[in-house]
Amino acid sequence: MTAPHDLSSPTDDAAVGLNVILVDDDNNVLGTAPKLSVHTDATPLHRAFSCHVRNSDGLWLMSRRAITKLTWPGVWTNAFCGHPDLGEDPTDAIVRHGRAELGIDVDASALRLALPEFRYRAVDDSGVVENEICPVWLLDADLAPSPRADEVAAFDWVGTEALDRIVDDAPFLISPWAVLQWRQLRTLGLTR
Repeated sequence: MTAPHDLSSPTDDAAVGLNVILVDDDNNVLGTAPKLSVHTDATPLHRAFSCHVRNSDGLWLMSRRAITKLTWPGVWTNAFCGHPDLGEDPTDAIVRHGRAELGIDVDASALRLALPEFRYRAVDDSGVVENEICPVWLLDADLAPSPRADEVAAFDWVGTEALDRIVDDAPFLISPWAVLQWRQLRTLGLTR
């Protein structure tokens, strides 16, 4: 299932959202590759981001990935994740993905970078690997998601205590990155 990766020049003008930024262990750009072909059993390290959203009632937005997603289809995870485009400001990427996936308008000025160095590698049941340098952002906002069906199958607002129980007692119920991120956010006191 391993496929070669087209390492285009970092100066190529990639179409928005169609490529991932390939990086080395120090997060230096190596080039870009098509998002749809890069996720295999040998996914190269690439940039991503993850956004956790909490409303004024203290509930966290969780989304269930669409069943048609290549990686972790149908799995519950944090509000949303994505990949920035080459040269794109991370907050602009978050705003773009929030609108495209959940139909929400993210206020970029309200985003807080919580885990700037977060990195993980995980393998799903089909053998597809996620291998990302994935800074984690927090957003406190009251939003009314209207998700795209090809991105998000469902969403719910979940309390901190319930998420603590899931992460501690049944981590298989949510994505591995959401588990790892929640544990680190909790350790830093950012989930209360």
